[in-house]
Amino acid sequence: MASSRKPPSAEVAVALSGGVDSTVLLHLLRGNPRLSVSAIHVHHGLSPNADAWTSFCRKLCKRLKVSLVVRRVSVRRAGKGLEAAARQARYKAFSEAKVPCIALAHNLDDQAETVLMNLLRGAGTRGASGMPARARFGDKVLWRPLLATSRKEILAYARRNGLDWIEDESNADEALTRNFIRRRVGPLLEQKFPQWKQSLARAARHFSQKEIRREDLLRSYLQSKGLKAPSEAKLLEMLKQLGSSGSRTAVAHDGFALRLYRNRLFLEKELAAPGFQSTAWEGQSRLKLPELGGELRFRKARGRGIALEHRPLSIRLRSGGERLQPDPRRPRRTLKNLFQEAGIPPWQRERLPLLYRGDDLVWVPGLGIDARFQAPSGTQGLIPEWRSAAKP
Repeated sequence: MASSRKPPSAEVAVALSGGVDSTVLLHLLRGNPRLSVSAIHVHHGLSPNADAWTSFCRKLCKRLKVSLVVRRVSVRRAGKGLEAAARQARYKAFSEAKVPCIALAHNLDDQAETVLMNLLRGAGTRGASGMPARARFGDKVLWRPLLATSRKEILAYARRNGLDWIEDESNADEALTRNFIRRRVGPLLEQKFPQWKQSLARAARHFSQKEIRREDLLRSYLQSKGLKAPSEAKLLEMLKQLGSSGSRTAVAHDGFALRLYRNRLFLEKELAAPGFQSTAWEGQSRLKLPELGGELRFRKARGRGIALEHRPLSIRLRSGGERLQPDPRRPRRTLKNLFQEAGIPPWQRERLPLLYRGDDLVWVPGLGIDARFQAPSGTQGLIPEWRSAAKP
C-alpha cells in the first residue's frame, strides 16, 4: 500500500492517536527517505485510558526512531457536542505545531461516512465535498494521504507488517452518529450497494472540484474589481454565506458588500440606510444624490422620454403600494411585480430615486416612464437616467 498523494512538504508531522489508521500512516511515511517525519499526539484526557494511549505512542515512536510531541489539551464543550469540542481542541494543538504540514489518517471509509452524515444533516455542496485531500490550515497544510485507501486495506497492511495499535473504547458508542453509521447503517448499505463507500467518495471528489472552481471564480472576480484578496478561511466563509443566505444578506469585504440574487453576483459599496427627503428637480442636467449613492442625469430627446409639459418634478423614495404603467398596452401594475419581472434586487429598490409630478408616479429607474407622461411622437421629451456610484 502506498500513500495516494504527493507530500506537500518535505517535513511532515503525523497526527498520531495510536489507532490503526494513524499507526499505519506513521509507519508508511517513515519509510519514505525523502521525508522528515515526526509525530504529534493530542492527550484529550477524556478517556480513563488516555495515559496508556500516550505511553503506547511514545513506545511506538521510539521503536520507529521518530520524534514525538505530546500536547495535553482541555476540552471545553461551551454549547458544542463532545466530538466537536474535542476536534476543536485537537486542531488548536495542530496549529501550534512547529511543522509546515500535518498528516491526518482519514481513510476512504471515513470519507464516505462523513459525506453521508453531512447529506443527512442537510449540508450543501461543501458538506457533500467531504474532507479535502489537502487544505490550508493557517500557515500549515493539512494532508490526508490515505483518503483513497479503505479501512480493510489499512488493517491488512498493519497485520502484514506486524504492527500493534490501540482501540478507542468510544468507537463502540453508537450514540455517536459516526459510530452508528459505521456499525449499523454501513453494513446494511453494503448488502445492497457493495461499492457505496467508493461511490460516495467519488461523488465527494466531484463536488470538491466544483467547490475549487467556485473559489477560483470568486477570487478572480474580486481581483478584477481591484479588491484585496481574502484569506482562505474568509473566502470559504464568503462562499458559505452567499450560498445559504437570502438576497438581503450582504457579505462584507474591503469596504464593499457582495450579494447573490437569482444566481447573479452583485458587488456594491457598503452604504448606510438612506436618510433621504423629498427633493424638487429644478431643471439641472445632473443632480447628485449622495444619500442614495448616485446621480440623476437628464437629457432631451425628440419623441422619447417624459413630456416636457409635465414639469415640475420631484424625487422621492419608494414607500410601498406604488403602481406604474410603462407599457400603454398593458395594465398598471405594482412596483413589486415590475421589479421582480425586471430582476432588480430587493436591496437596490430601497435606494432608487422615483420621479413624481405632484402625487403621480412618473418614472422609476430600470422600469420606465408611466404611459400617461410619455412624450408623444414628434415632440420634445426628457430622458432621466440613474447612475449608481455604488459599483467598483
